Amino acid sequence: MESHLSVWSLIANASLLVQLVMLLLVLASVISWGLIFQRLQVFKKARKAQLAFEEQFWSGMDLGQLYRDASNKPTPHSGMESVFRAGFREFSRLRQQSQDPDAVMDGTQRAMRVALSREQERLEAHLPFLATVGSTSPYIGLFGTVWGIMNSFRGLAQVQQATLATVAPGISEALIATAMGLFAAIPAVIAYNRFAAKSDALLKNYETFAEEFSSILHRRVHSSEKGRAA
Repeated sequence: MESHLSVWSLIANASLLVQLVMLLLVLASVISWGLIFQRLQVFKKARKAQLAFEEQFWSGMDLGQLYRDASNKPTPHSGMESVFRAGFREFSRLRQQSQDPDAVMDGTQRAMRVALSREQERLEAHLPFLATVGSTSPYIGLFGTVWGIMNSFRGLAQVQQATLATVAPGISEALIATAMGLFAAIPAVIAYNRFAAKSDALLKNYETFAEEFSSILHRRVHSSEKGRAA
């Protein structure tokens, strides 16, 4: 009886539909864990790159030299550096083409907003999949459970006397589907919430830097304009 009710034997003896549900949940769980480890590395590198670039930016280094260094050897996963490069590149280009400081700053800020949007897409990549797994896996597992229980009750209708030994295997295999659904959903939900919070924190830091960098460029373009007017 004990070997008959082992997990593996219950899975092997489950109906085809319940086995497909279990296989789908296993695949969703494996993919979720792969994405979780991948996202952990992405956010770790992004945070490290942000701190390194902030230290370099606020060290007093010439912005032109910093831009040349960042362009020649861009740092992977550095969203703040990407925002800086996009803003300074557009700022330099517009200053050569336009004498209007407001037009220069509008174009610069627009370029940084585009860079921020791209960084947001990069940080939030694969998070919708984790959210989908976290929200749908319990229901998929429940569907397998309901189907398994339905099969068990259909089997009971064909026997003269219903006993616990008759009912237990069918219900047990059905409940395995629910357990697998929860096993796939819980890590995905935790990871999604964690990564969404990390993404929001990094993006807020990028936005704050963009505002501060915009102020620096604003003072530079207006001071040079006053110098030419004088």
